Amino acid sequence: MKLSTMSRREMLTETPIPELIIKLSIPTILSMMVTAFYNSADTYFVGRISTEATAAVGLVFSVMAIIQAFGFMCGHGSGNYLSRMLGADNKKEANEMASTGFAISLILGIIVALLGNIFINRIAVWIGADADSMELTVSYMRIILLGAPFMMGQFVINNQLRFQGSAVYAMIGLMCGAVINVILDPLLILYFGMGVRGAAIATVMGQITSFIVLLIGSSKGENIHLSIKNVHINWHYIVEVINGGAPSLLRQGMAALSTLLLNNYAGKLGGSPAIAGMSIVTRVMMMMLAALIGFGQGFQPVCSFNYGAGLRSRVKEAYFFCVRWGFIFLLAIGAVCFIFAPDIVWWFRGDPAVVEVGAVALRFQASVIALSAPTIMTNMMLQSMGKGVKASILSSARNGLFFIPLIIILPIFFGLFGVQITQTCSDILTVFLTIPFAISELKNLK
Repeated sequence: MKLSTMSRREMLTETPIPELIIKLSIPTILSMMVTAFYNSADTYFVGRISTEATAAVGLVFSVMAIIQAFGFMCGHGSGNYLSRMLGADNKKEANEMASTGFAISLILGIIVALLGNIFINRIAVWIGADADSMELTVSYMRIILLGAPFMMGQFVINNQLRFQGSAVYAMIGLMCGAVINVILDPLLILYFGMGVRGAAIATVMGQITSFIVLLIGSSKGENIHLSIKNVHINWHYIVEVINGGAPSLLRQGMAALSTLLLNNYAGKLGGSPAIAGMSIVTRVMMMMLAALIGFGQGFQPVCSFNYGAGLRSRVKEAYFFCVRWGFIFLLAIGAVCFIFAPDIVWWFRGDPAVVEVGAVALRFQASVIALSAPTIMTNMMLQSMGKGVKASILSSARNGLFFIPLIIILPIFFGLFGVQITQTCSDILTVFLTIPFAISELKNLK
């Protein structure tokens, strides 16, 4: 039977694993690559202005990571649960969770937008803005904060669609926003001379576009239709959102904290060029990992749906398939980035001081990037199966449990070089935590 004529349940439980994951992951890989590209577009076009502008965008990235963290928490928490409910044929709770998770994200987004703008100057100082970058940082961040409800909402709908097996709708929504952002960036930043404010407007307009397109997509076909009558903000659904979404919140939250610490230490030891260089490396690494995360997002609905349906052998087969090919892919792309590191950093900002800092950090991170394959896939497996505690610990390791002590200790002994190698050391330690977590759960899938 062709995939196009199958019901969604048949597709997720009967299609051969390699064929199914490839089918589901192609749209999510494209979505993640496009998203990573347009997230880097601001850095690229702002880099045509000045090193201080590049630093300002890099500083606000930690704030965007916090907004994304809450969006992913609501999206992954509600998506994991509704997928397991669909696997167990409990459509009532799946419908209620979809609408409730979406409503919670909008409420959180409005709160972040209001509080963020009230305390914006304090936040700018807290994230590392100095006298040179303060005005640019505040200008960029103020507009980004206003888009928080749309950013969170789009992440929720996108993830809910993916967990239902509707990766194509999710891809279309994100790509529409990416196209708008990439078109507006050069127009507003360079042609109309709006600088960092233009970059922020382009980003928010892209998010609003994605939000609208994804909302329309959620009402198509077999997808769960969002409805206010299905919103039930009670402890049952809040706990399930937190249980399924806490790993994403911790992962993204720790990423925000690590970016904040990274910028602070880079700024103290190397000024704006060091902040700009490390910010560029962060964006490049996001692009490198985007394809793997997209591949993993194709694995997640397979994992959660089959786990809910009691088909444990398919979960195990899918996990090993993704780890194997993810490792091979990252090994290849990491080699390319290692060789051409100076050219890649120069492409974003042609400042020798920025390239000097960024190239070293990029080469160290590219050399161990393949280790992210087992780490990310194990985390996604744990999260999709509802193993909230283990998933939360693992998701907070790379940018938290290991990164935070290292970013404090290494610069004491190695100065700026310690900042450049912190993420590499953290990645190596994280894989040693991943292995026992993976083995213990894989044994339970027999």
